[in-house]
Amino acid sequence: MDTLSQQRTTSRTAQNGDSWRALPEEAPLAMPEQSFWARWPRSARPPTTPRLIMLRRALVLLATIAMTSAAAYEMYQVLHVAGLTVLEACVLILFVALFAWIAFSFVTALAGFISVLFGRARLLGISVRAPLPSLSHRTALLLPVYNETPARVMARLQAIYESLDAIGALAHFDFFILSDTTDPDIWIAEESEFLALRERTGGEDRIFYRHRPKNEGRKAGNIAEWVKRFGAKYDHMIVLDADSLMSGDTIVRLAAAMEAHPKVGLIQTLPVIINGSTLFARAQQFAGRMYGPLLAHGLAWWHGGESNYWGHNAIIRTRAFAEQAGLPSLPGRKPIGGHIMSHDFVEAALLRRGGWAVHLAPEIGGSYEEGPPSLTDYAERDRRWCQGNLQHIGVLPARGLHWVSRLHLLTGIGSYITAPMWLGFLLIGILISLQAQFIRPEYFPEEFSLFPLWPAQDPVRAAWVFAGTMGLLVAPKLLGYLAALIRSAQRKGHGGGVRALLSVLLETLVSGLIAPVNMLLQSVTVLSSLFGRDIGWQVQRRDDGTLPFNVIVRRYGWQTAFGALLAAAAYAVSISLLLWMTPVIVGLLLAIPLAAGTAGPHLGQALRRLGLLLIPEERDPPPIIRRAHQLEAEAASASAECDGLSCLLADPALRAAHSRMIAKPVRRPGDVDVDLVLGLAKLDDAETIEDVRRFLTRAELLAVLSDPRGIARIALLTHNGRQHANHAN
Repeated sequence: MDTLSQQRTTSRTAQNGDSWRALPEEAPLAMPEQSFWARWPRSARPPTTPRLIMLRRALVLLATIAMTSAAAYEMYQVLHVAGLTVLEACVLILFVALFAWIAFSFVTALAGFISVLFGRARLLGISVRAPLPSLSHRTALLLPVYNETPARVMARLQAIYESLDAIGALAHFDFFILSDTTDPDIWIAEESEFLALRERTGGEDRIFYRHRPKNEGRKAGNIAEWVKRFGAKYDHMIVLDADSLMSGDTIVRLAAAMEAHPKVGLIQTLPVIINGSTLFARAQQFAGRMYGPLLAHGLAWWHGGESNYWGHNAIIRTRAFAEQAGLPSLPGRKPIGGHIMSHDFVEAALLRRGGWAVHLAPEIGGSYEEGPPSLTDYAERDRRWCQGNLQHIGVLPARGLHWVSRLHLLTGIGSYITAPMWLGFLLIGILISLQAQFIRPEYFPEEFSLFPLWPAQDPVRAAWVFAGTMGLLVAPKLLGYLAALIRSAQRKGHGGGVRALLSVLLETLVSGLIAPVNMLLQSVTVLSSLFGRDIGWQVQRRDDGTLPFNVIVRRYGWQTAFGALLAAAAYAVSISLLLWMTPVIVGLLLAIPLAAGTAGPHLGQALRRLGLLLIPEERDPPPIIRRAHQLEAEAASASAECDGLSCLLADPALRAAHSRMIAKPVRRPGDVDVDLVLGLAKLDDAETIEDVRRFLTRAELLAVLSDPRGIARIALLTHNGRQHANHAN
């Protein structure tokens, strides 16, 4: 062990008296499972709902319908030159649905643009310029973790702790690290870093740690378990992710807003993506910072008190959550049945069903998160989100939901269904062209007609429809750039007007090339989810997204082949069609170099040195970000060299603390923990620690380390091994 580890051991030894506890006294709070199908009385409109909210919603929906109707008429004129064939009718239906999606996003962005530039309303009275309000209630900050790097997680939590301490608000907050980690080494490292965090901060009475041996219900089950055990003691809870960061100022203002508005159940902040180092991550965080606020302000403008929840960086009224958000398992087989994976949308809908307002507060700031470093990591996360969002098909018919809450569920489903729709639109369009080129048309249909039915389209009108559609896709980016250009602080934060414009063009190019690759990835994910394939719970990478080149070739080679087939099909029709499809074809043909080149840090850092894809939080980092970076660097340089099991056995204080932190298993009569039984049996045959690692699976080692008998046997094994070594010497 290094010097720091020895210092921690000495300090912890003094902690492990009878009064030492990793958790506070329990304060149980009932969280009944909700029914989606029982009759539910209509809830009253929350008092925090903005005036004329129905007019705002009418404007958004009517504008979307008007634009979609106009586009549908123009597309119909393109296709019906000689009457609609079956394939042309399919193209028209897909086009209308996809254009409605684009128009809806554009109208929301436009509303956000107007709100950002001319809006003066302060949601819930929150003003970042006003003096910090005083608090009278208690709030718990919940940090669920799952196989994350413990030192980094604790460094971020320490930065939040210190930020609250610096403004004198620490007395109103407690911190809970809620571990669902399944890797034994990471679990032990979490405990060691938790103890070290307490030592560094002196937070023994307000920083707590709990590990669940069985992570039932995933993150939603993790939060629910805390509510049932400790929720009665806290008026509010702030849910974080492992990569979350929130300033003390923001946290206090959120808590004060909850105290001032007793019918508000949840306030969701707009997290800014930070710490991107690869080209992929930097393009994502630039897009989120440049265009994201417009969409968020637009959504907040017409959502009102029926907003949504994104699962983290939000404050929730604990009793409202306990009373209304107990999630049931959906009936039937996967992908619809089972535990609800994308729990946040559903929890927001249930809170609103119970009469509680749910608000989005994009203007408050001070809320941060990290993004995936590569297209591959993004796709892995997307697969989990896709499966969870498709589950919402089973929630849509639930009784008592507000229609805006149902719309949130629909848009979540649509965000993934649109990928196979775009793919179908593309393939059917090529099929129509191939049919006209190589297949003899059915000149006379079965119905009586004096004229033959020629498959034909209007190419000039088609070009205008295409241009209008592309214009709507690009318009939110231009609005975001204009909004940044007008506001001097944000313009400087993006490197100035010229660099910001170059960054918009670069991000548009990168996103445009990746879009067809992502379209195929999401289409495959949707199909596999609909066939019931469970993608599991993958650990997220945070920094470098590089993979061996042969792995990238295996993952993206089929997309390159698909792009070549599309190019051949388009060329078989005409050079013009090939040119029209160039953006899609080029992206697919470059899938392998795109996935490889955008995943490493070198290109991303080179662009940062040139001042491209900059965000204000990079150019002038807020104190909470600077402190988190400093603590992460210190943690990385001072990390112990031993693995979790070796550290546990070498450190008596850590072993004693670990024994105290083991959760008592709750088992019904007749239940048998197979992993524990097998693990204990294998320990009988082990003679060294190396045998333990060879003989036991990860699940068995986790079970053994969760049981006092297992820890005692491993400790005895180590003791006997030392005695044998001393005797041999």
